[in-house]
Amino acid sequence: MTDLSHRPRSVIFDTDPGIDDAMALFLLARHPALKLRAVTSVFGNASIEVTTRNARALCAFYGQPVPVAAGAAGPLFAHAARPHSTHVHGEDGLGGRAELALAEQDLAPLDPRPAHELICDMVNAEPGEITLIAVGPMTNLALALQHDPGIAAKVAQVIIMGGAFGTHGHSGNVTPVAEANIINDPEAADQVLAAPWPVVVVGLDVTHAVVMQESYLDGLRGRGGQGAAVGEFLWQATRHYQDFYHSVAGIEGIYGHDASAIAYAIDPSLFTLRAGPVRVVTEGLAVGQTIQNTRPAASLTAPWDQSPAQQVCVAVDGPRLLALFEQVFDPSFDRPAA
Repeated sequence: MTDLSHRPRSVIFDTDPGIDDAMALFLLARHPALKLRAVTSVFGNASIEVTTRNARALCAFYGQPVPVAAGAAGPLFAHAARPHSTHVHGEDGLGGRAELALAEQDLAPLDPRPAHELICDMVNAEPGEITLIAVGPMTNLALALQHDPGIAAKVAQVIIMGGAFGTHGHSGNVTPVAEANIINDPEAADQVLAAPWPVVVVGLDVTHAVVMQESYLDGLRGRGGQGAAVGEFLWQATRHYQDFYHSVAGIEGIYGHDASAIAYAIDPSLFTLRAGPVRVVTEGLAVGQTIQNTRPAASLTAPWDQSPAQQVCVAVDGPRLLALFEQVFDPSFDRPAA
């Protein structure tokens, strides 16, 4: 059971909405262990214009009056550019159901700062208080580090959804070794993972063990507040997503990718961690592969040996995580008054 007696963790959510991003944002918005402070958008599941609009629409839909800042429209280096994942998430990023989140809703205001500047400003204003949760390409985080390297010492924690390390047979979902968020900007991911701040990697090793079956998703309908509109919206949006995963993985449901990163922030005891420096392959056949060194340092010249040890999730209690996610759809599960 999560101890909610402590004050909630302040979060900047870096996202490319995205169907599973929309699910993750609702968990983040609803759970009292977390306090959403800002949302930053990034390219990935769709163009930056679409993901920014979706982020603003979802914040309004979920009743979150927080700053939304537009971020990177592409990777750090043009050679890494790839098509947006609209074949997975739909042209509108939300399974063809964006209008359900936009219906009778104003868009949340757009902050004038670029995403990486908002991140730096907020972290510098509250050293040691802000957790960054990134569930898209890591470009905004890398740009923030470039803009002000000092933030690495001021961030409470960085939680990323991305990567694949081959445990339990879970490997890449774009290539045999590369996960989508990482391969969309491998240079940025490598910079983020090699930086001197504490990172927890929630990758396919655990998210592929969290399957939201069709019956589970159907059970969320008519629930979730907002006149039950949220549960219905997520059911409709996940129809396209489920069809994709049935075609490529044969499952009758969807993987709980981004929601797993939020679940870690709420209750780390759901996960088993493994420590060691992590680097990303940035060129060649294995581009986008995430590699963790768990052996003692051999020399100061090896690629890993000057990088900090980061934490990689290698196992998860799937049933408990699914129960945690479902819990916030209960109308009696209310955040305490601010």
